[in-house]
Amino acid sequence: MTSALGIAVIAMLVVAALRLAPRIAIWRRGAPAAVAWASGLAAMPRRYLHDVHAVVARDPFTARMHALVAGGLLAGSALGLIGLATPLGTLPAFGWLTALVFAAMLAGAVMVGLRRRPPTPKRLSRGAFQLLPVLLLAYAAGGAMAALPLSPAVNLFGFALALAGGLGLAYQTGAGPMRHAVAGALHLAAHPRPGRFDGGLSTALQAVDLADAKLGIETPADLPWNRLLSFDACIQCGRCETACPAFAAGQPLNPKRFIQDLAAASTPGGDPSYAGSPYPNARPVAGISGMHAPIIGAEGLVHPDTLWSCTTCRACVEECPMMIEHVDAIVGLRRFQTLELGTVPPKAEESLARLRTDDEIGGRPLAARGDFAGGLALPLMAERKQAHILLWLGEGAYDLRYQRTLRALVRLMHRAGVDFAVLGAEERDCGDTARRLGDEATFQRLALLNIATLSRYRFGRILTADPHALHVLRNEYPAFGGHYDVVHHTAFLDELAEGGALSLSDLSGQAVTYHDPCYLGRYNGEVEAPRRLLSRIGIEVKEMTRHGRRSMCCGGGGGAPLADVEGDRRIPDIRMEQARDTGAAVVAVACPQCTAMLEGVVGDRPDVLDIAELVLRAAERAENRIPVLA
Repeated sequence: MTSALGIAVIAMLVVAALRLAPRIAIWRRGAPAAVAWASGLAAMPRRYLHDVHAVVARDPFTARMHALVAGGLLAGSALGLIGLATPLGTLPAFGWLTALVFAAMLAGAVMVGLRRRPPTPKRLSRGAFQLLPVLLLAYAAGGAMAALPLSPAVNLFGFALALAGGLGLAYQTGAGPMRHAVAGALHLAAHPRPGRFDGGLSTALQAVDLADAKLGIETPADLPWNRLLSFDACIQCGRCETACPAFAAGQPLNPKRFIQDLAAASTPGGDPSYAGSPYPNARPVAGISGMHAPIIGAEGLVHPDTLWSCTTCRACVEECPMMIEHVDAIVGLRRFQTLELGTVPPKAEESLARLRTDDEIGGRPLAARGDFAGGLALPLMAERKQAHILLWLGEGAYDLRYQRTLRALVRLMHRAGVDFAVLGAEERDCGDTARRLGDEATFQRLALLNIATLSRYRFGRILTADPHALHVLRNEYPAFGGHYDVVHHTAFLDELAEGGALSLSDLSGQAVTYHDPCYLGRYNGEVEAPRRLLSRIGIEVKEMTRHGRRSMCCGGGGGAPLADVEGDRRIPDIRMEQARDTGAAVVAVACPQCTAMLEGVVGDRPDVLDIAELVLRAAERAENRIPVLA
């Protein structure tokens, strides 16, 4: 009865189309978005098999389960249609082939059930998802029974079982686990960041036209249609939830729940059937929703504290197998709160006010940025007019602790004979914090002023010890005409050491772990240079469980310290626990914000040292100035 399976598949397609029609209508009501359909559709198979499965494969059991279930469902259904449309359906060999495919799906369906056996992992949603293994088992087992050359009674029972399971799966495409299958496929073709595929990063925020009638996202109707589509692609696997530092700290943010709220925001009543983890310490909201209803607010679906809890670390994005862009949605919503309503947390508003008036987030004199040098030669670009390296000092220059890092870096550059200069009083804030807090106007003003300043000088590369400045200068200034070769200080020092410009001694003897800054590792893909540099000085890194592009945030990004949303714990305390677990005596860092957050952890903990400080010790030991790593 292989041909009869084709009838079941057609019935499934009809039900799925009817159930999806309301969602498609909602997508079409979103804001316009340009999509290169031809290239997107052509790339969809590779994006699914390569990019999506690269994330899924991080959990081998889930990867095998998904391959068997998805592959078996698609292939078995296709064979059913072929059996109905061609004479192949009458051939016993074709029936055995179809049964074999459904048997593979059956194995995957069993794995789905095993993964959800009690106690079901907390990150997995329940509700309709608990029915999913039953429906998959019914469709797979029924398909195999219907395809095999068995008795008519067995074939008929198999067809009925497959039809029941298949129609149940098709029904779930409207508001259930299977909706992600269709929406996810379309999302891969119409992805708002096609540059993410084939190993790309595409992490720069998109610029806002400040002349637009409305700035930022207020309602679902303000979201581009392919963003609305992307929220329906969520399978509620909970990977983003387990990766989120704010969720771990008990702040009122769960990225999975947030995406589900965005998916439900377009319809009245939200999603009362949601059965996953809630927002920790959730703030009360009225839950009013609709295509033109505000998403954020006590009357909406999402409380403002949820919005301001995000550190913009992109851990959720990194872990999402459907490649949903959580951070883009967060910042888009923040932009409306900041630019249109002026409702930002008080401490953040104070900092933004100083940025608007003083071009510096702490209101400190720009001319004081170079005071840390204290006797070290710090050439000014205004006097030199050109240099091989322009050293961008960043906000760390005002911090007493991070001034040690900058002094170490400057001393190493002098040792290596690097031709460099700084902007001094001409260096304004790069605008990173303003942009992440939603103040696009201040960011764009600072960006244009900095670009104008940089255009007056000749230099080969910009060097910075601040990954946030690196990201903005490298990836976000180009949209405003600023195109620069920007290098992080760990990569630059690694180059100097490799080329022999720095003579380094061996500092082996103490256990060191390395904390990957989010804006260096996840945002810019630089995870090897810091480790190579540590290896050059004889240090074997004792890796934390979460490291590289999957590192945990220190809690210092996205303006989160300024928003200061209360939770159960502090994010840096959690990260320092992970460092302690390695047994390391030193946490090597490479970001001023990471230094500040991790050094703020009280109690017994490893020392926190920037890699530049360790490299300077190695250089000084090479000249027998200090005997050992202290």
